[in-house]
Amino acid sequence: MKKILYSTIGALMFSLIGCDTLDLAPEDYSGAGNYWKNEGQVATFMNGLHVHLRGDYTSQMVLGELRGGTMRNGTSSVGTSLDYASLIINDLRTTNTGVSNWNGYYSRILQVNHFIEEVENACTFLSESERNTYLGQAYGLRAYYYFMLYRTYGGVPLEKEIKVADGSIDAPSLYLERSSAEDILNFIKDDIKKSEEGFGTTEEFNKYYWSKYATLFLKAQVYMWSAKVTTNDDTKAHTATGESDLLIAEKALNDIIGSNKFELLPDYADIFDVSKKDSNKESILSLYFERTEATNWGSQFVSNPSLVVGVMYDTNGDMIMEDVLELGSQGLLRYEWKESFVKSFDANDKRRSTMFREFYSSKDIEDGTLSGFGSEMLKYIGHTDEGLRYFDSDVIMMRYAEVLLMMAEVANGLGKPCASYINDVRERACGTGNYVEYVDGSYAENELAILKERDKEFFAEGKRWFDVVRMHDAEKKPLVFSADAAYPNELSGQKAPILNADTEQHKLLWPINIDLITADPLLKQTWGYKKAEGLE
Repeated sequence: MKKILYSTIGALMFSLIGCDTLDLAPEDYSGAGNYWKNEGQVATFMNGLHVHLRGDYTSQMVLGELRGGTMRNGTSSVGTSLDYASLIINDLRTTNTGVSNWNGYYSRILQVNHFIEEVENACTFLSESERNTYLGQAYGLRAYYYFMLYRTYGGVPLEKEIKVADGSIDAPSLYLERSSAEDILNFIKDDIKKSEEGFGTTEEFNKYYWSKYATLFLKAQVYMWSAKVTTNDDTKAHTATGESDLLIAEKALNDIIGSNKFELLPDYADIFDVSKKDSNKESILSLYFERTEATNWGSQFVSNPSLVVGVMYDTNGDMIMEDVLELGSQGLLRYEWKESFVKSFDANDKRRSTMFREFYSSKDIEDGTLSGFGSEMLKYIGHTDEGLRYFDSDVIMMRYAEVLLMMAEVANGLGKPCASYINDVRERACGTGNYVEYVDGSYAENELAILKERDKEFFAEGKRWFDVVRMHDAEKKPLVFSADAAYPNELSGQKAPILNADTEQHKLLWPINIDLITADPLLKQTWGYKKAEGLE
C-alpha cells in the first residue's frame, strides 16, 4: 500500500511557524517563480498538507477527550504528575485557556488556502480529474480544521484567502474579527459540498490520505452536530436544526456503509496492532507512523517499569516481577483513566482486557484484598524489536465502528430502532454469545447506551468531550450536564455532572488567550466568559 513519504526536506518545507495571532503569510520556500510548475510539485504540497495533519495527532485527545470526565487528575497511581490538570477538571478561564493561539490551526488553514488558490486558479498542466481530486482533498482538510475550531470555540475568524505580509500591508488590514457561529457552520458545510463535488464518483481510497470517505465521515459529524447542538454567539447563534440535518448525516453514513470498503475487524486488538496496519479495513483515515518516525506520545500512557516491577500487584494478587511491556527505561504515565471508568467494562470485554493493563499498589496480608488501583492504556504501545520498544502506532482519526455508532445515534434521533448498531459493536468486543444484547428503549435510554458504548470503544481516540456536548438527555439537554453520563469521582465515589448547567453554560466553548485579543483589537472573547467572570 502506498504511504506518505515524510522526508526531511518535506518536513522542513512544510513546517509550522509559531504565531501569536492569525498567521496570514504563506510559506513558500521554493519561491513563487519556481513552484507550481508541474503535477509533482502539487503532489508534494499535498503531501505537506498531510504532514501538517499528522503533526496535529494529539489535538483530538486534548480538545476532544480530556474534559470528558473519564480521566484521573493530579497524581497518577504510580506517583507521576498527570498532564492537563485544568482541562480535566474544566477549570477554564480567560486567564487559563487550556490551549492558546487557536491551537495552531490557522497556520494549517493558511497552507490549505494557498493550495486551493493555486490549484483552482493556475496549474493548467493538471487534468480535470487530477484538479478535482486535489480540491476534494483540500476542501475536506479545511472543513476538518474549521470544524475542530467550531466545536472548540464556536464562532471564529474566517480566513479563506491569502494575505501576504510583505511589508506593503499595514497591520490593521490583517486584523480579522470572529465570524458568527452560524456563518462558520455554513462555511464548513459549503466546504464539505465542494469536497464531495471534487471527489465525484471516484472509488479511489488510501486510508493515509484524505479521501471521499473521510469527507463523508466528516459530513456525518458536522450535520449531527448541526442537528443536535445549539452554539451560543454574541451576534448570530446556531440553533440545533433537528431532523433535517440528521437525514443528511444518515445519507452520508449509508454511503460509507454501502461502499463495502470497510468492516469491523474480528478482533478489537487488531485495530491497533502495528503489524496489521496494511490489512486494517476498519480504518477510514489514519495518521501513519513508521518505526523511524516513532513519537514518545505512546510512552505517556504507560508507567516506567521501575515504578511497577517489584512494586505493584497484578489483578491476581501476584507481585509483578517482569517488564512484560519491554519498556526498558521508557514510560511516563501522564494520562490515566479513572478506576470507575476502567471497571465499567464487562468482565469479558476484550476492549478492557487487551487495552488496559491493571495493577494495585497494596495487598492485605490477611485476606489478600487489593487496593490502590492503577492502569496503563495500550492503544499506542507500538511494537518491540530485539528488546527495544518503538511507539509507532498509527493514530486512527476515523474508523468504521464509529460509523455504526453514529448510525445508532442518528436512528435514535429520527425515532428509528438503533439497538442493532450498538450490538454489532458489542458483539465484536465480547464475542458472539458473550455480550449483553441491548434492546431499544426510550430516546434518553438509547442516547445514554450509545454514549456508554462509545466510551468503551473510543477511549484515547478523542471523542468523549465532543460526545457529551452533542448527545442528549430526555429533555434534549447536553449530557455534559447530566450525572447519569458521569463516572464516579475517584475520592468521593459520587457521580456529578461534568459541568453545572446553571453556572457553566459558557464552558461548552473554550476561551481564547488574552494575547490574541491584544494582538488583534477586532477579536472578542468567547461568548459568556466575561459575564461569568464579572468582567462586563
